[in-house]
Amino acid sequence: MCGRYSLVIGMEQLVKRFGIARMEAGWVPRYNVAPTQTMPVVIGQDGSRELRMMQWGLIPFWAKDKSIGSRLINARVETVAEKPAFKYAFRQRRCLVPADGYYEWQKTGAGKQAMRIVRADNEPFALAGLWEQWQDPAGDFVLSYTILTTAPTASVK
Repeated sequence: MCGRYSLVIGMEQLVKRFGIARMEAGWVPRYNVAPTQTMPVVIGQDGSRELRMMQWGLIPFWAKDKSIGSRLINARVETVAEKPAFKYAFRQRRCLVPADGYYEWQKTGAGKQAMRIVRADNEPFALAGLWEQWQDPAGDFVLSYTILTTAPTASVK
């Protein structure tokens, strides 16, 4: 499960790394991205890559209110095609979630310790994700995303 990640690289490096053609402003680099925060997400739009600001925690288009999003920060790859909250986005709205690290918690004698996992070359990477567009009662749209997860490899365990 991915409950926290980091994205501290600059905008220029992000645009270059992911081949972004269009982007929204408003992104602040963070070492500790938490659920419900707004972060950049890469989507395919009209044949090119676009960087959009979205809230972490998927709000399905059919949801009555946005509070469900805080519980839908991850979607398991093994069941994503069948789960009602994710199946439409899985078919129609896939995305890349730029990151340069993510956190896993390791049990220690004093409790749990967050371990930041990065690439050996410290380059940014993408987490697979799904995104959705939800309309609130006032007619405003909220873009949201979830991160796809699977069982960890031996190197992460």
